[in-house]
Amino acid sequence: MPDLTRRSFLKTSAAAGAVVTLGELTMRPALAAESPAASSAAGAASPPVPSWMNQPMRWAQLTLVEDDPGKFDPAFWLDYFQRTKADAVCLSGGGCVAFYPTQVPFHHRSAWLGDRDVFGDLVAGCRKLGLVVLARTDPHATYDEVQAAHPDWIAVTADGRPRRHWASPEMWVTCGLGPYNFEFMTAVKQEIMTRYQVDGIFINRWNGSGMCYCVHCVQNFKTATGFDLPRTNNPQDSVRRAHLLWSQQRLFDLWQVWDGAVRRIKPDSCVIPNTGGGALSPLDMKAIGALSPMLAADRQARSGLAAPWANGKNGKEFRATMGRKPIIGIFSVGLEEPERWKDSVQSDAEIRLWVLDGIANGLRPWYSKFSGVIHDPRWLKGVAELFIWHQQNEKYLRHETPLARVALVYSQQTARFYGGDRAAAAVEDHTLGWYQALIESRVQFEMVHDGLLDAAHVSQFKTLILPNLAALSDAQCDQLRAFVARGGGLVATHETSLCDEWGVRRKDFGLGDLLGVTWDGRTEGPMQNSYLRLEHAAAPAHPLLVGLEDAPRIVNGVARVVVTPREKFATVPLTLIPSYPDLPMEKVYPRVEKTDIAGVYLRESGAGRVVYFPWDIDRTFWEVLCVDHLKLLRNAVAWATNEPPPVAVTGPGLLDVTAWRNQDALVIHLVNLTNPMALKGPVREFIPVAAQTVRLQLPAGVTPRGVRLLVAGGTPAFRQTGNLLEVTVPSVLDHEVVAVDLPPA
Repeated sequence: MPDLTRRSFLKTSAAAGAVVTLGELTMRPALAAESPAASSAAGAASPPVPSWMNQPMRWAQLTLVEDDPGKFDPAFWLDYFQRTKADAVCLSGGGCVAFYPTQVPFHHRSAWLGDRDVFGDLVAGCRKLGLVVLARTDPHATYDEVQAAHPDWIAVTADGRPRRHWASPEMWVTCGLGPYNFEFMTAVKQEIMTRYQVDGIFINRWNGSGMCYCVHCVQNFKTATGFDLPRTNNPQDSVRRAHLLWSQQRLFDLWQVWDGAVRRIKPDSCVIPNTGGGALSPLDMKAIGALSPMLAADRQARSGLAAPWANGKNGKEFRATMGRKPIIGIFSVGLEEPERWKDSVQSDAEIRLWVLDGIANGLRPWYSKFSGVIHDPRWLKGVAELFIWHQQNEKYLRHETPLARVALVYSQQTARFYGGDRAAAAVEDHTLGWYQALIESRVQFEMVHDGLLDAAHVSQFKTLILPNLAALSDAQCDQLRAFVARGGGLVATHETSLCDEWGVRRKDFGLGDLLGVTWDGRTEGPMQNSYLRLEHAAAPAHPLLVGLEDAPRIVNGVARVVVTPREKFATVPLTLIPSYPDLPMEKVYPRVEKTDIAGVYLRESGAGRVVYFPWDIDRTFWEVLCVDHLKLLRNAVAWATNEPPPVAVTGPGLLDVTAWRNQDALVIHLVNLTNPMALKGPVREFIPVAAQTVRLQLPAGVTPRGVRLLVAGGTPAFRQTGNLLEVTVPSVLDHEVVAVDLPPA
């Protein structure tokens, strides 16, 4: 079976005890296609895009449960698909349970199926409605008869025991990297495609369920690398590193095996794995963006302390590598807390807000219902109304090009090799802090994958934000230097570039020349009861301190990189007040009133501008949401960008503002996140906000044909002065869309 490239090197390295480097172990898909834009020339790694792929805008998923046959009403669902204006569906086919009369040995038919063909009947009904049809398969669990006949198909724990399923203990967890997927599930997909000629096959839970020590994983990893399977999660361990990339490559190989198998039966089809996401995603998003003609962001609802903008964040993360390929936003109608009440129903406001923020950020909505039997119908009306509105305004919702000039960079290699088991706190929390700050500041922004920092992917942006992007290669640092040399702005925090791409500490910052500092070899923290003094006496006052004119000092972060300036900085707006005791109360006083240790470094580099915070301002902001930190982050972006925003929205409330250039229209979304439940779901009701003023920079010499509000309806008051269009939106309840019709190009 296919394995990693440069196998001979890996064997040699294992024997010599060498450390495997990124340059020596490279995934084939990433080599085959450097970017989504290059995928058409990627040969075997990028097969043709099915002709139907870009058409569906509204998706429906019916995930059947085993006792549905004979109990649920297929006619109801066909009618609901039609009422909700769905133009594509995803229907349960097989894998864990087959809902058709399968002939594949060990493919478990539903015990309630009898002589029915539930899947086939649903496919036929959807075809009559003119819908695109995907078959859903799930290979992650199987049954006693399979374990007895093929024990090597079952995942194995580190202590050598076959894994029982964590939620259904009568079942077994399968190995995602062995013959169960490569052979058995390939046969299942071939049967489904041969019998039903569906448009594609959607793969759920296909990439394994954690580390596996089965005989196939042991043998295949040893053959590919010369190593025994790792027994540590430490990403600095050479064997663990090799396994991370080996397992990833096995999954890319599996994807291509399945895709090739179904395309040989029906060339205008494909396999669509349920995979991907942001920095914490286990598979390389750059490679996924090159390989996949379409992806679904399977983030079905909020849980815990997730923000209501998290679904929009999914859209930005996927678009960073998918470009203008269709991206679907899967949402469920129930609670998505860890306890997973799959038959529950969430409040209509919570469902609606989640979906609307996804739509505003370029996701095409996909509702997912578990079980054909409806235990609680309260969600049906709200979802139908939302989908009907979407269909009525579809021409304005086929988003093409974001107008954003600011981009937030995310780094999977930083999460994997620097963050490791602490990636959520050490990496993602920095990103979340920036995301919240940009939303509050109503800055239109996109997200960029750190594997795509070349000019072709970042030239549309004026400023890049690096939220503790510790792990950067020399080549990536050179790309960022080139960005600044072209006049771009850079805002970096904490340990950005302090490690190479494998998370190994450098002797100094990879971007030290841009940041203007040298690392002193230390990181201080946790810094309790520490502050930053605002140096207002400097004349003129630096724009970084706008809105903080009455603040003599503000709270510092928790961790600080100790650095030495490489040059004399003309302005130092923030200086450190070191930590001092917070107990007993009689001892709470600063031991040092003033230092010359800078809390921020600002410098101009040619036509570009660079801001560096040596402390964890972004992570601290996400933790405590201090308004002073918000102002610093907002001002840092404004100073680095040094140009008017494409869209400025003023008015009360918390809004997610996104702006798009579509065919013959500019479209601005205002998603109202103003709610006491904004950072802990579920939202109970919408809190309307008062009038919003939208100022939009029009293309030079363009006079709009008209302006309309797609939610409230009608034409709002507006005026044009030169290239500046000003529109007044009287109020926003949940969402408003300002559509500016442009003359044909």
